[in-house]
Amino acid sequence: MTATLATPITDSVAAQDVPTVVKLGAHIGARIDGVQLSGALDAHTVETIQEALRTHKVIFFRGQDHLTDDEQYAFAQLLGSPTTAHPTVTSRGTQILPIDSDYGKANSWHTDVTFVDRIPKASILRAIDLPDYGGTTTWASGVAAYNALPEPLKILADNLWATHTNVYDYAATSVERISNEKTAEYRAEFQSTYFETQHPVVRVHPETGERTLLLGHFVKSFVGLTSAQSQALFQVLQHHAISLEYTTRWSWQPGDVAIWDNRATQHYAVADYDDQHRRLHRITLAGDIPVSVHGEKSRSIAGDASDYSVIDEPVRASER
Repeated sequence: MTATLATPITDSVAAQDVPTVVKLGAHIGARIDGVQLSGALDAHTVETIQEALRTHKVIFFRGQDHLTDDEQYAFAQLLGSPTTAHPTVTSRGTQILPIDSDYGKANSWHTDVTFVDRIPKASILRAIDLPDYGGTTTWASGVAAYNALPEPLKILADNLWATHTNVYDYAATSVERISNEKTAEYRAEFQSTYFETQHPVVRVHPETGERTLLLGHFVKSFVGLTSAQSQALFQVLQHHAISLEYTTRWSWQPGDVAIWDNRATQHYAVADYDDQHRRLHRITLAGDIPVSVHGEKSRSIAGDASDYSVIDEPVRASER
């Protein structure tokens, strides 16, 4: 079913029980009001959330202060099959990955864990400890970016493949060059098992059938192109993909939860909060192996992700 914008609800009890979807931008982003997240949500509410995610690519919830790690995980299970916390970072928990500024800052555009063959379906991120200012997160729609490509670039992208690797820690990027002991330790664990996968630059969304750009900073090179050619072409496509018109930006408050479709977005955590502490807890949902517009599946070159995640084949919209 499709969630629609609802008129204001004056009855306080009804306002707590009826999910309403508030669109935040033309191409990406919506806030869902009137839902207290838990593992006991009814089927109608769960489908409203799933449909909003398919439509808006990233959705936000305010006022979820009641959630614990266990309750966040129970809610995640209603939306899909949770993965282990991370393919290589295993020392910080098996179910939840802390996104902690003490170990670096993810201030670079990326899609989560694209260096494995089974790219996660979605991530569920809950605010734990926020700075007094800064620390916003921005998401970009790969679907909107693809649709806006000039036709010659669409033809090129449709036939392009990229090699993705975990050659560096996504949470410690070029903006933050100085490492401390914690970031160095985290980077070493992040790279402890080498993964390399070839993905289509344009994948077909497994539920909606939309075409979406699959890029981000885990891209090492394009298959069949030299390093110099890859770098130049990546800059063209990536610069287009993160155009402000295709983005939404969220200012975190205590109790906030964000869920994004990792198959159709990139995101960037803005590191503009000085030395303040920032910590959020992430649960990731299993996804499928991407498929190109020509029906070819992504190819694993190095690394086995079977201990990290099952392969979750979703139901197409036409089959629901």
